[in-house]
Amino acid sequence: MLSFENWVRDIRREFHRNPELSFHEYGTQARIISILEGLGIECRKIADTGVIAEVRGGGPGPCIAIRSDTDALSAHESLTKFNEDYISQKPGVMHACGHDGHMAIVLGVARLIKERRREFCGSVRFIFQPAEEIPPGGAVRVIEEGGLEGVDAIIGLHIFGDVDVGTINILAGPFMANSNRFTVNITGKGGHHSTPDMCIDPILVMSEFISSLNPLVSQKVSPSDHVLGFGTINAAGQFNRSPDEVELVGSFRTFDDGDIDVIEGTMSSILDSLMDSYSVEGIEGVPSYDLNIERGYPVLFNDPVFTGSASRLLKNKFEKVNTHVEPIFGAEDFAYYLQEVPGVYMVIGTRNVEKGIVEGNHSSSFDIDEDILVMGVDMLYSIAVDFLKGPGAYLE
Repeated sequence: MLSFENWVRDIRREFHRNPELSFHEYGTQARIISILEGLGIECRKIADTGVIAEVRGGGPGPCIAIRSDTDALSAHESLTKFNEDYISQKPGVMHACGHDGHMAIVLGVARLIKERRREFCGSVRFIFQPAEEIPPGGAVRVIEEGGLEGVDAIIGLHIFGDVDVGTINILAGPFMANSNRFTVNITGKGGHHSTPDMCIDPILVMSEFISSLNPLVSQKVSPSDHVLGFGTINAAGQFNRSPDEVELVGSFRTFDDGDIDVIEGTMSSILDSLMDSYSVEGIEGVPSYDLNIERGYPVLFNDPVFTGSASRLLKNKFEKVNTHVEPIFGAEDFAYYLQEVPGVYMVIGTRNVEKGIVEGNHSSSFDIDEDILVMGVDMLYSIAVDFLKGPGAYLE
């Protein structure tokens, strides 16, 4: 019979071999259902390709949810000295962000909860959520379809390749950033470079917008509290002609959802000023602009009371628990759950220089130190059971 540790490891490797993209996790869904039913746990489908299940304890009590994401990334996995036995069997698709490990960990928790259900009152709900990688994400669908009905709290974790193996990072308050995409279209008047007085060059206008934006945003939002970058710039033209239009696409992230309005307002102010300064008498209607902000995931805010109790518990069980860490500019749709119920989202490190496991998340060579899988199970199981035995310490 497989040891528990090997059982969890083998599940992780099976998922790693068979990655699926967001909202296409049909095989993953079927396998999760098979494993849960094999454990004697009833479950159902949710959010098209997700799974939800619940284990009830020895008596009535609160309900805590544990969430795992299930989707993979568009990446062609590189062969390494570790992954020969479990490298992705789907070219161009890879579990490069640890979601295979998340599923194995949460299934491990489900097994322990089922085996020990007489030891606690209340219930544990397991949410295997699709499409974390692609906004608007799967969390919204899970919530809309009743996935949090009756839930009093929720917990989850993420494996990080740039955090040392066995290290737990947990932070009350804003822990992960919001994510936002912006598109700017500037319309000018195209024409030959030999007659600049008959043109309004939108590339020149856009270049001034680009050079002005970061300094002005940094005057209003601290540089330590936001990141902003430009991704693509496109214009249809040629070397000796100014185009009629240019498009810029970029993104920004902050730790305060209110700062989104500040940054959008700064963009609009700069563009309004540029439209005035580049206007030409006799050329009507241009330059003009269109600004579109697409809001992604909101700030992930860990409930302070819940996080405080979870932190104390973890510090009593594990050696490396950091509660004074910097927020992360990564974004997570787990944030939507925390807008509905209190809870905590944590990071567990997998970077192990001695073993040569050093690649960061989303790398084509990303892998995990599988020794952390059982540690992740212990983290989530311990918090869940401690909450059920004494919810008052976790809830305001």
